[in-house]
Amino acid sequence: MIRRGFGEIKMSRQWAWVVAGLILISGCSTAHYRRSADREVYRIIQQVENSVFGRTNKFSIDTRYSGRDPASIAPDEIIGDRMSTNRRILNLEQALDLAIRNSREYQSQREQLYLTALTLTGSRYQFTPQFFARSRGSIDSSKTGDNGRTWSGSMKNTVGVSQLLKTGGNIGASIVNDLFRYYTGDPRRSAVSTISVNLVQPLLQGFGKNSAAVENLTQAERNVVYAVRSYSLYQTQFAVNIVSDYFTLLGLKDAVRNNYTNYLRRVETSQYLAARAVDRVRQSEVDDARTAELGARITYINSLASYLTSLDAFKTRLGLPLSEKWYLDDIDLRDLESAGLMPVDVDSEAAFGLAVTNHMEILNAIDRFEDSKRKVRISANALKPKLNLLADASLTSEGDTDYTKFDPDKVRTGFGFELDLPLSRRTQRNDYRAALISFESQLRSLVSTLDGYKDRIDRGLRTLEQQRLNYLNRQMALEVARRRVEMNQLLLEAGRVQIQQVREAQDALIAAQNELTTSLVRYLQTRLQLLLDLGVLKADQAKFWLEDPIAMMRPGIRPGKSPLYMPEDKLLPPDHYLEPEQ
Repeated sequence: MIRRGFGEIKMSRQWAWVVAGLILISGCSTAHYRRSADREVYRIIQQVENSVFGRTNKFSIDTRYSGRDPASIAPDEIIGDRMSTNRRILNLEQALDLAIRNSREYQSQREQLYLTALTLTGSRYQFTPQFFARSRGSIDSSKTGDNGRTWSGSMKNTVGVSQLLKTGGNIGASIVNDLFRYYTGDPRRSAVSTISVNLVQPLLQGFGKNSAAVENLTQAERNVVYAVRSYSLYQTQFAVNIVSDYFTLLGLKDAVRNNYTNYLRRVETSQYLAARAVDRVRQSEVDDARTAELGARITYINSLASYLTSLDAFKTRLGLPLSEKWYLDDIDLRDLESAGLMPVDVDSEAAFGLAVTNHMEILNAIDRFEDSKRKVRISANALKPKLNLLADASLTSEGDTDYTKFDPDKVRTGFGFELDLPLSRRTQRNDYRAALISFESQLRSLVSTLDGYKDRIDRGLRTLEQQRLNYLNRQMALEVARRRVEMNQLLLEAGRVQIQQVREAQDALIAAQNELTTSLVRYLQTRLQLLLDLGVLKADQAKFWLEDPIAMMRPGIRPGKSPLYMPEDKLLPPDHYLEPEQ
């Protein structure tokens, strides 16, 4: 508190402490401000996660560069990092871990959540006491009648605090100390000190939850909930995409091996026919075999180049240097083949019910619909008259003032009302009408989201059954192709079949081998996307792609068959699906 007025150039001890405090605050390091922001933001995110999911996860946006001064990070360091020549042998779980730690896309999503929570800290701050301290001084001169000059100095110092209230009002308190002094011999000096408290409280428009400031805080809090949900959905979708890409790569890798085996088989056939071309095989058949061999050679080279290109694209997605040498472990593909085609045994309506209850995007769409209702209420409130309650109290004195000793008889108080009748509400009218339109737009958006997910779920169930039936058919096609190649090879050696038939059998075998692996991978991709659309996929579980979350939720989930279901995998006539039942 200030206990004395100012001398000619001296300030009171209390003002000295204020200035010292300001200097101390201004001297806080940037690292202090960063840590302060992180603590508040991480606390908000943990609280929201616990509220939404009943649990919290470790969240941080720090990278290996975060603790360093940006000026110390040279371009040469980044260039050197991207030239890394590490050698990695990866399985899928290791790839997922690398992706989470290094993906640039994943890091951007973390930062987006952080920034949303950071915005909330600013909105909450508006409803905490806002302290301020200001000092302004000046020196002026004026010419006197005897060609002399008179100098004067003034200083105004203000300290105070203000706070927004959840009722929509604002309360503030301040101390103002004004000093005016003449120099060059003129003894005149004046000092005026004022302490005041004031309150402004809306009674009609903008009261309580209808206050624009309160609504901004409410929306900022809701935005963090939406961001936490969206980030959780992104994490799961990201994991599904990595699993999908990884198995696609394993499929391409398997195709490379199949194509090389096919090439070696064609070489053997060409050499066999060339050896017999002396007396038993026409040269045209040898040339035909040689043409097939060269075609298989080209196919192998192209498939290998395609695999390496896709592997580089996968490295880029994970955020790792392209110069690294990667080798993918085949064990995950073997595990997938051993697990077989895991079903999603759920009724279509029950599946949609799961999505409405669990899917983060649907929950956000429902809550945004509720937001739009709130916006209508607030814009309707803005059409009311503005009636504010005003109250204030102040103590003003000249000369030295001791603010620790109040004389109630000298305190000046007052209250009143401020009324603004709604004679002109064109802007508010337009805002209200726009809010109604926005509400209906949000209603349509909610309906569109619900319909979109119903369609995705039904389509996912059909596609999953389609992929299952196709996989079973391709298993049988592979067995037929193998028998055909073996038989034609024997017939070729016996001279009872043309080379063209052998080549066709070999073409069918390589196609069947590659299509079977591709079909298995597509089934997995369709299944994971369907579980994601249902909102039940738990990507934080080990080898989640081999788990059955629907089975874990029994018996509360109604089982069901796909609209494309065929009993015992036997084809049903088209009228079973295309015409109503009799």
